[in-house]
Amino acid sequence: MSANICQRINVTGVVQGVGYRPFVWRLANELQLAGWVRNTPAGVEIEACGSPPRVNELIERLGREAPPLARVDGVLARPVARPEADAGFVILESGGGKATSTTIGHDTAICRDCLAEMFDPSSRRWRYAFTNCTHCGPRYTISRGLPYDRARTSLAPFPLCRDCKGEYTKPDDRRFHAEANCCQKCGPQLSLLDEAGMPIAGDPVAECLKLLRQGGIVAIKGLGGFHLVCDADNADAVAALRERKAREEKPFAVMVANAASASALVQIGIGEPALLESAERPIVLLKKRHFTDDRLPGVAPGLSWLGVMLPYTPLQYLLFHEAAGRPKGTAWLTQPQTLRLVMTSANPGGEPLVTGNDEALQRLSEIADAFLMHNRDIVVRCDDSVVRTAPGGFQFIRRARGYTPRAIKLPYAGPSVLAVGGWFKNTVCVTRGNEAFVSQHIGDLDNAATCNFLEETVAHLLGVLQVRPERVAHDLHPDFQSTRFATEFAHHRGIPAIAVQHHHAHLLSVMAEHGIRQSTLGLALDGVGLGSDGGAWGGELLRAGRGDFSRVGSLAPLPLPGGDRAAREPWRMAAAVLHRLGRAGEIETRFAEQSAAPMLGQMLDRGLNCPPSTSMGRWFDAAAGLLGVRQTMAFEGQAAMLLEGLAERFGEMLPLDHGWSIKGGELDLMPLLAALADEPNPSRGAAIFHATLAAALADWVRRFADANAQIVGAGGCFLNQVLVRGLRSRLSTHGLHLVEAQRLPPNDGGLSLGQAWVAMNTQLEEQDEDS
Repeated sequence: MSANICQRINVTGVVQGVGYRPFVWRLANELQLAGWVRNTPAGVEIEACGSPPRVNELIERLGREAPPLARVDGVLARPVARPEADAGFVILESGGGKATSTTIGHDTAICRDCLAEMFDPSSRRWRYAFTNCTHCGPRYTISRGLPYDRARTSLAPFPLCRDCKGEYTKPDDRRFHAEANCCQKCGPQLSLLDEAGMPIAGDPVAECLKLLRQGGIVAIKGLGGFHLVCDADNADAVAALRERKAREEKPFAVMVANAASASALVQIGIGEPALLESAERPIVLLKKRHFTDDRLPGVAPGLSWLGVMLPYTPLQYLLFHEAAGRPKGTAWLTQPQTLRLVMTSANPGGEPLVTGNDEALQRLSEIADAFLMHNRDIVVRCDDSVVRTAPGGFQFIRRARGYTPRAIKLPYAGPSVLAVGGWFKNTVCVTRGNEAFVSQHIGDLDNAATCNFLEETVAHLLGVLQVRPERVAHDLHPDFQSTRFATEFAHHRGIPAIAVQHHHAHLLSVMAEHGIRQSTLGLALDGVGLGSDGGAWGGELLRAGRGDFSRVGSLAPLPLPGGDRAAREPWRMAAAVLHRLGRAGEIETRFAEQSAAPMLGQMLDRGLNCPPSTSMGRWFDAAAGLLGVRQTMAFEGQAAMLLEGLAERFGEMLPLDHGWSIKGGELDLMPLLAALADEPNPSRGAAIFHATLAAALADWVRRFADANAQIVGAGGCFLNQVLVRGLRSRLSTHGLHLVEAQRLPPNDGGLSLGQAWVAMNTQLEEQDEDS
């Protein structure tokens, strides 16, 4: 019989706060091994002693059988001398040191086992709003640092009662070492306050539901911040929420009890139920039924898709349970329910999400009629994620709760970089070794509060990851607040600040995610970004390398009459097209309700305040203006979204013959826009626009692409499924494969990863030259 051995094993990845130590304990006891397991800043450390076959079996199963919320990136074992220790296997207190290869887990929806307890009248957690276990609940939003222990979470002020302590220490309990474990006796508590901050008597959940059914607006505290909530079926309540929040037309998301309830409002296709019910619980964009706007007036007016999400916190489930009449058991969870709630972020004025109780009472006092809150602090502000299905899985529109702070694996390791994103839909990115950590959605940097949130997010991410960046990357635009922050940050630390061109960063984000190392032809289509020539770019064909790029071509430039104002008023872009077509005389009559229409032709004649732009987004706006879809926009991208919806509903169309021209590297869509100027049917025009644009882009790309090449696509226009579906198909017929963003949004929400990848490779190239 062979002698026993001891192995010191280090496991890296998402292995804290996900039930990994209890899993190791059970596995070691099954295999009759001695030793211990503990959290460290680098991951999980194990010492296992026993017969060689059993120790080796433990090592082999550590990755293969990991708990569902864990992600094992590496298992490294080395022999150690056998200690003089008692037999048995134990969980030790966490070790100290610097975080090098682990991170905090993401927040997940409450699991079925916890729901069963909540809806069992005989359970001590009957209707308890903070029920969780090692397989579910908050992680990132309650964590202050690594290692992930209760003392470093917002549960620290809540000592475990005897019953919860028993669960925490009982190896065969699913709450064994569950750091957020609690119950009615020892955990956080709910309270319902009126608009003046005074307590409302009665059961907080029951009284909250009563207010909602009476047409009230309630601010409800969630995982990563407050939601503003009202009855989605109550048109007056929805209108009041729009007025108070100053959100004129931007769509609201709706929460329903389950997929069966959602099917009354939307068409649910292949893969969409699983996405709705996933542990991450994102908002999922689903196709509306033809009567949905009549049933939910004012919720998502004029759009073809509705954002739908299912409950993910115990408190949210309690509202639906109350509405269902407090049934026993969980059978009701699969049955259609009538309650439908608007759930919108509590971020008045476009500022960051409200997280604190006192903050909510102050900032939301003019919006909410009541406040359903609790005394568990939110440590990390984190909005809901937004996705839609796409070939091979799903596409991010906004990446935040449920997915942050998951790492994106890079093709190789490099120096640590901080990248600070752009102006719109800001995120930041920190690299550590061969991993990139992209923050939750921060927002548009157009107010002081969001700029402060940017700095807060940088500090938290660097602190949690224990990274000291060697370089800072930012957008080329000098006036972005993110650029100012980056240059100041770099100056104070004596490290280089690297400016990265906007569209190069878009393409590099996708290339980094997919591990593309070679220089690649890429198509960057978005609203606007500062070009390396100082111009306003946005429809670019680039050959992108990891450290630099060359501009192969661009869309034909259009003048922006009125400058930035043209990006908010599609009629101005339509007027620019009419002027170029020699039909300037039509501007005043077509857009008679616009007071500036009579003078716009003169502005265009003289080129006064009409800077040129190659932006793809402005071509969309021009089409929407010519077709009468929208003259002015209530929110960014509205015209393009409406145009996409019209095309989707109308169906497939053939592209126009001779609908574009290509001279050198420039793609001109003016023949297409000339046809739209005379198209009487907006829906048919939208379908023609999308079909012809997809054909034109494919023709443009193939002229410069190598045979059977990969083509990288990025930028906000790649959120348009009608366009991308047609482009992907047409490129495929030419033997070209479109590579798109999968782990991040294609819009500016993914920009920071591309910036980081450029800066990392720039430093690696410099190091190679020095050596």
